Amino acid sequence: MTASTPATHQPDPSLPPAWAGIVDDAAIFPPGDLPLDEALAAHPAHRRTGLVGSFVARDTDLPDLAALAHPVSVVVTGGAGQLVGPLTLAARSGLTLAGVEIALRDLDDLPGNARRVVAAVDTARAEGVLDDDTPVHVELPGRVGAGWLRAADEVAAVELRLKLRTGAPDGSLPADEADLAEKIDAALDRETPFKCTAGLHRAVRHDDQHGFANVLLATRRAFDGAGREEVVATLAERDGATLAAALLAEDALAGARRWFTSFGSCSVDEPLADLRALGLLGEQGA
Repeated sequence: MTASTPATHQPDPSLPPAWAGIVDDAAIFPPGDLPLDEALAAHPAHRRTGLVGSFVARDTDLPDLAALAHPVSVVVTGGAGQLVGPLTLAARSGLTLAGVEIALRDLDDLPGNARRVVAAVDTARAEGVLDDDTPVHVELPGRVGAGWLRAADEVAAVELRLKLRTGAPDGSLPADEADLAEKIDAALDRETPFKCTAGLHRAVRHDDQHGFANVLLATRRAFDGAGREEVVATLAERDGATLAAALLAEDALAGARRWFTSFGSCSVDEPLADLRALGLLGEQGA
């Protein structure tokens, strides 16, 4: 399988389908920042076919990943002009490409930067190093404003996806429920799937960090037409039992996963432990 082929995952029979592949293993990123061999040893391949969908790696790490059998999401560090090169290397290395992630850098012209990313993606597809159905997530920095929304329009127009930053890697950026609610609304308004990154290793909102169960439920409620105040309150909920009951009672998981596709985490054990503690994996997952 070449690097431009989308990943296929064999589901873990003990894992409810709604949770399959929700974690993108970012163990080699801060604050995990593990050496590659330690990261792979900490999360063996058989674990990756269930809760974990892909292994997240910087484009600069690709030379060390040639022997990696698990699908990889490549984070492009050099901007739109540096997209084709790393994908060409991934293809030549025989890596299975689960997705591409790239952040906009031009804060003064986010829409123009988004158009440059779109052009780079088109070039990569034309050169055969990126399949049409391989997800490309574009991170829009900063808070929602006119430029942010126009950049989101550019992303949505060509069916790319959004990447929402939900915290700083070191926890120094407090999670803002109102800001995230606005970004979720923007994604849903454009019928654009999104992934999240940073600060989501726990299921329930805690301290100054978001919880991934909160984000799932908030996404479903926003999609169902809930007002902004309700979505913000859902993101702020700190009672795990309340969240778990709502997710199960509202049958929210499948619908939410259509839009909130995954989140990057340097820990796999913590999300798994939280899902078990909340009773969201069922009897087989307990």
